[in-house]
Amino acid sequence: MSPPEEKKVAKVVVLGDIGRSPRMQYHALSLANNGLKVNMIGYLETAPLIEILQHPQITITKLYPFDFNPLPRLLRYMAKAIWQTLSLLCTLFITGKCNYLLCQNPPAIPTLPVCRFYCLVSRAKFIIDWHNYAYSIMAMSLSMDHLLVKIAKHIERFFGEAADHNLCVTYSMKEDLLTHWNVRQATVLYDRPPKIFRPLSIEEKHEWFLKLSQEYPTFAYHGREQLNQSAGENTGTALTHVVNNQIELRPDRPGILFSSTSWTPDEDFSILLDALQVYETMNNSLSEGESSSLPKLICVITGKGPMKQQYLEKIEKRKWKHISVITPWLEAADYPKMVASADLGVCLHTSSSGLDLPMKIVDMFGAGLPVCAFDFLCLDELVENGVNGYTFKSSEELAKDIIGWFQGFPNNEKQNKIAERMRQEIATFRETRWEDNWDLRVKKYFSS
Repeated sequence: MSPPEEKKVAKVVVLGDIGRSPRMQYHALSLANNGLKVNMIGYLETAPLIEILQHPQITITKLYPFDFNPLPRLLRYMAKAIWQTLSLLCTLFITGKCNYLLCQNPPAIPTLPVCRFYCLVSRAKFIIDWHNYAYSIMAMSLSMDHLLVKIAKHIERFFGEAADHNLCVTYSMKEDLLTHWNVRQATVLYDRPPKIFRPLSIEEKHEWFLKLSQEYPTFAYHGREQLNQSAGENTGTALTHVVNNQIELRPDRPGILFSSTSWTPDEDFSILLDALQVYETMNNSLSEGESSSLPKLICVITGKGPMKQQYLEKIEKRKWKHISVITPWLEAADYPKMVASADLGVCLHTSSSGLDLPMKIVDMFGAGLPVCAFDFLCLDELVENGVNGYTFKSSEELAKDIIGWFQGFPNNEKQNKIAERMRQEIATFRETRWEDNWDLRVKKYFSS
């Protein structure tokens, strides 16, 4: 009897926080579910998906950061690159050989040269997953003429051509890679929501709102409410209540506006704040008889990033009466529940290259949530204005979309029909999930 065939090994390299790299986590799960042993290499600042942590075929090798902040900017870049080069290179060799290495770009420095060198020595297939361009992101804080930007662009072009396979997130990027980078036959793998993103039943929303209300009083009901006779507890929330032992949505509930952000310069969060100010001002200007035409809003904003505190201070100064803003950090298992419980999503992502698409919109669509998205070059590959969401280019346009969506909420029959039509379009989008799309387009590169 012949011995069983040894499983092939794939390394998935994220020179960033694994927990905040959903696409690379989905790659790892797909590889593992297709019979490969997977080693994820990256930083562990936030917890990865529970499916990653519990999968018997996936191991995680942690990289350790080093703080170079006291140094001047140019020296900081150089010192960080040297440290990351040595730590990544040592980690790749210490963890042994593999058959395939899949790395995320950006960052390009030192990811691409280090991973390519390792693949040459170990004879592994070198595969790049292009999320964006590193040089275009660097140019936002430096300039397109800066030496580091030029070096990054040269590295991306050189190693893109040298890869055995290339994956990318849009057809616009595929065309750009071919036209300007001479990267041939890049495979477009659209981001698609995994199965954890889905619409929720009223009962599931109710349980989630009850959980939220324990930490965020804005989700709790503060009026007179029927008590649970057996438990002696309030069974209602600001959005749901129990009627004749049935959970129902309140007819006078507030609307929930949801946004996820990295709190970085490529997302101008002031656009949303200015739009919400218009909503607040309009609500204040309504006469008493018209007060029900615009509901109160709960604006939920998730994410971590360097500019978070700066924007929180701006929000605090607004002193809104009709808008409550909460900024929870959600566990990976709770994030899909929050997305699916909202009434409208907002995406402020503006691509540095104009060639990538925001994963957060994909997640919203997976949960059945229509979205207002900032418009840029290739957004129409995902969001069709007026079909499955709205696109905007200014705070005025966003304010108009939000006010129109929530006018007469939740009893505006005309708007409810528009929302239902959008959700039907989104349901069609959800029919193709990440797992199916990956098997169709990418599996072949890891089975040869």
